[in-house]
Amino acid sequence: MLALYGRVMLRAFERKLPFSVEPAAPGSNAERVSFPTAGGLTLRGSLYRHEVRPPRGLIIFCPELGGNHWCALNYCQGLWDAGFNILAFDFRNQGESDAMGGYDPLHWSTEYEIDDAMAVIAYSRQRHDLSELPVGLFGISRGGSVALATAARCRDVRCVAGEGVFSNNSLFVHYTLRWAVLYCPEWLLKLLPLWHIKLTVALIRWISQVRRRCRYVNLERLLPRLENIPTLFIAGTRDTYVHLEIPNNLSRRIGAERSQVWVVEGAKHNLARQVDPDAYDSKLVDFFSYLDLKTADSSVSRSQV
Repeated sequence: MLALYGRVMLRAFERKLPFSVEPAAPGSNAERVSFPTAGGLTLRGSLYRHEVRPPRGLIIFCPELGGNHWCALNYCQGLWDAGFNILAFDFRNQGESDAMGGYDPLHWSTEYEIDDAMAVIAYSRQRHDLSELPVGLFGISRGGSVALATAARCRDVRCVAGEGVFSNNSLFVHYTLRWAVLYCPEWLLKLLPLWHIKLTVALIRWISQVRRRCRYVNLERLLPRLENIPTLFIAGTRDTYVHLEIPNNLSRRIGAERSQVWVVEGAKHNLARQVDPDAYDSKLVDFFSYLDLKTADSSVSRSQV
C-alpha cells in the first residue's frame, strides 16, 4: 500500500499545476536586454530605466512559471511610477530565453532558476548605468521563492519581496496531507506520524531530482540567512494554491522583525493587485523605499554560495 502511495505521490509531485497567468503586452518604453548564464545559455528580458530623474534603486523582477518579463508592470507599475528602475527577465526554458535540453521546468524551484537569478544580478552589476543602484528582488509564485533563495546567497541584494510565495517542502507536504485520504485509508494515515510523511516526501523529492536531472531548492535551510534583510510576503485570503499558513511559516523561519506578511482580503493566487491596486502599489513603494538608504548594512553575515 505504501509503495503504491509513493508512486502516486511521485506522479503528483511531477505534475504541472494549472496556474492562470495574466497576459501582458510588450512595453513600448522598455529596452530589450540579453545576458549569459554561467552555463552558456542566453537569458532575455526588458529594462525600464528612468533617464530624466535619478532612479531610487533597481528592482529585479522574477516572473512566475508560465509568465514572462513583459508581466513585470502588471505588478511593478507603482514602483516604476515612484522612480525605481525595473529589470525583468525570463528564466531558462520560459518566454524568450534559451531552452536547456532535457529540462522541463515545473512550479518547483531548482538550482537552475537560482543560477538564472544570479546571472541577471551579475548583468546589472556590469552595466555602468545600473551598477551603482541598490538592488531589490521581487518575485511572483515560484519567482518569489527563487527571489528569496537568491537574496539569501547574494550580498548585492538589500531587500526582497514576493507574492504567492511557497517553498517546495511546505507546499508538497501541505497537499500530501490534504489529498492523501483519496489514495490511502484514513485509519492508516492516522497511524503515520508527521515525521514519517515528511521523510517520505523527502524521498519522493530525491527520486524526482534523479529522474529530472535537477536539484530542488531547500528554501527552509536558506531563510535564516535573511534575518538582517527586509522581506515582504504578499498573500491572499482566497489563494487556493498557497494557503496562508505557508507564507506565515516561512516568515517565522526568518526569525526577525524585518520579515512581514501582508494579507490581502479576497485576493486569489498572484492577483492581490487586482483587488486593491492603490494599496498594493503603496505597500511595495513603502517597502522598497529601503533602497533609498545611502549606506548599506555592511554587517550582514551571509556567504555567497
